[in-house]
Order: sequence, then structure tokens, then C-alpha cells
Amino acid sequence: MCAPTPGLRRVMVLLAAALVSASVTAGEGWREEGVQYGQVGADVVLSCAGHPGRSGVEWRRDGAAALPEGCILRDGDLLLPQAKLAAGGAYSCHDGTGQLLRSVSLRLGYLPGIPSVTCRASDYENFSCSWTPSVETFLPTRYITTYRKKLLMGDEKWSRTQSSQVGPCVQDPGRPRTCTVPKCEFWSSYRLNVTEVNPLGSSFRLLDVTMQAIIKPDPPEGLVVEPVPSAPRRLRVHWQYPASWPKEPHFQLKFRLQYRPVAHGSWSMVETVNLSEVITDAFSGLEHVVQVGAKDFLDAGNWSEWSAEARATPGPGLTMAPGDEATTDAGLESPAEEPSLAPNPEPVDRSDPLEKVAVLISLGIFAFVILAVVLGIASTVCLRLRKPSKDETKKHDFLAAAVHMRALPKAQIL
Repeated sequence: MCAPTPGLRRVMVLLAAALVSASVTAGEGWREEGVQYGQVGADVVLSCAGHPGRSGVEWRRDGAAALPEGCILRDGDLLLPQAKLAAGGAYSCHDGTGQLLRSVSLRLGYLPGIPSVTCRASDYENFSCSWTPSVETFLPTRYITTYRKKLLMGDEKWSRTQSSQVGPCVQDPGRPRTCTVPKCEFWSSYRLNVTEVNPLGSSFRLLDVTMQAIIKPDPPEGLVVEPVPSAPRRLRVHWQYPASWPKEPHFQLKFRLQYRPVAHGSWSMVETVNLSEVITDAFSGLEHVVQVGAKDFLDAGNWSEWSAEARATPGPGLTMAPGDEATTDAGLESPAEEPSLAPNPEPVDRSDPLEKVAVLISLGIFAFVILAVVLGIASTVCLRLRKPSKDETKKHDFLAAAVHMRALPKAQIL
């Protein structure tokens, strides 16, 4: 038997999903006793059950004889052409004596639209998906959520032979419109099917999911910020991995830290792979706010949301519990103009005398070397200028002899 072509395979997938939706609709039964569903904009017929074609039938809506505009009474049935949403309500039919023959609650709404689905993995073992309906149907709605693991890389080849590769995306009653796929493989891909079903029909969305693309850790936890003693421009920050991220050596996180004085709006940012960092360019006496985010160490997926804020004020002798909203008197040590929030280019703390001495010694040695080189070059140039060359000496002696011979009498020359 020949295998179906890729195009036919795709059609079969869509048809299977539609059949599943239809079977659930019929099997679970939207036919509630005394309730009739209808589609807005379509013709709706209410029959007086057990009394078809009976003359003298009277229809009432919500106990009153006033019926929606444009309705038609035909052979004891009530026809609502192109029914509007407002036409829903409790209808009843009565005989000529006013005796109740049948009552029905008419609920009008719309067919389901294709839901919008997004997925996210807070760790490398599970991923969860959430969805929102694209159409407000005004009718009771259920969702069917399943997934299929991709068996082969590339093309549209999806596993169909092993029942273990197909399963439900488990819905949590406490979190409406969400489901979770447990025990995933980080390097695998999955196809998710979210089907929205109501009494009028169904609609579904197929979404291909790759774990590396949707990984997004939860924010780091336990953020603590504290001043460094005797260092008025430093703050020590440390935090912990999010509890949802398994601490395995093969799946590490990297972090980014953002901080700023509370009174200013511009953030400074640094990245690190450690669980602590020392801020070296804080402003002494100004309260700072700090947050930290996380991302997969190999740069897969997206950055987490920022953690909760923690605050501290750098300065000698000041200690502050993290998270306390301590206020500072900005008028005591605030500069005359707003300080720049650009990182401090100096790698050392100006208040450290040992580091200052080391810098001064280095600068002195460098200046001595430069001065020695300049003096050497100058001495060489001077020596070359003062020492005449051999050719110039020979030329000068020849000219002097010629002049001397010219001054002698011819007899003496001969």
C-alpha cells in the first residue's frame, strides 16, 4: 500500500481533527432539555413539539405576547428569519385556551473562530500553552487539547505509528484556557492541536512548537541588595535560581542586572553567569533600585520577566534590609546638577589609597621611559649634525689646495 502524499497527509490531519471535534460535539451532547441553540444571522425555527400544524397556536416570549420583529407563524411553528442576537429568550407555545404546550429557551450565538495559541516553557522538561478565542460566541464552549511529538527532523514527517507519541495536553481547571505537556524532550518538536467546540460547530488551531524557541525561565528569586562597608559607590547584589528551573549541570542560566537611582529613569545594565555581582558605579547617598532577569546559558529562547525590585543605599556605615523602602535626604548629598548615569570608566575605587599609589607609580615609570627615549633621540640627532662626513672633508681640502696654487707665481708652480 502506497504512503499518502505530503499534501494528502496534511488534508487527513485536518479532517481527523474536524472529525474528533464533531464526535465530541455529538457524543457529549449539547442538547440540553428545554434548550435550543441557533446561529445569529440564520433562520431559526421553533416548533410546538407534539402539536405540528395545529391551528390556533399562540407563541409568547418571556411570558408576553410581544415577539421579535419580523417573526412568522407557520403551521404552528415560529420562524425567526435571520435571527438577531437579541431575539434569544424563553419562548412558549399555547393552545387557544392558553394551555401551555411547550416551552423552550432559545440561545443564539456564533460559530467558533480559530483560537490564538501561544506556548512557553519555564524549564526544559515541560511546556504550557494558553489560548484566547478569536470570536465571542455567546454560547457554552469547550476545548480539546492534544499534541503529537515530531519523530523525524525536517519536512512534515510526524510520528503516527506509536501511541506513546500522542497524548492530551492536560488542562488545569484552576487555570482556564491553559494546558501543559509534561516530560518533554528539549531537542524535540511538537505539534499542538487546540480545538474550540460549541453547540454550533468547532474550529481548531495547529501549532508547531520547538522547545528551544519557547524556553523562557521564571524570574530569579531571593534578590538581596546591600551596601559594601567603606565603599560609598558599591552595592553587593545576590540572588537564586527560580524554583521552577531544575539545577542540572547541562542546563545553566545567565543573568542580566539592571539598576538605577530611584530619582532617575535611566537604567544601567550588566550581564553575568554568577549568582552575585558588585555594582561599582553607584551614587553615594542615593537610594538605588535593582532587578535581575534570567535566560538560558546557550541563548535559547527569551529573557525572563524582571524580578521584584530590591532597594539599598550605598554609603559608609549604612545598612538596609533588602526590600525596605527607606527614604534618603537628597538635599544633604545631592550634587548641584543631576549626575550622569553612565558607568564609571575608572576600574578602581577612588577612596582606596593603595590603588592610588599603584597608579601613581605606574604613571611615573611610564613618564621616565618616555623621557629617556626622547633624550636618546635628541642626543643622536645632535651628534649627527656636529660630525662632518668624509666626503665633505675631502671636498673642502681639494678646494683649499686649488686656491693656494692659483695664488702662487707661475714660475714657482713650474
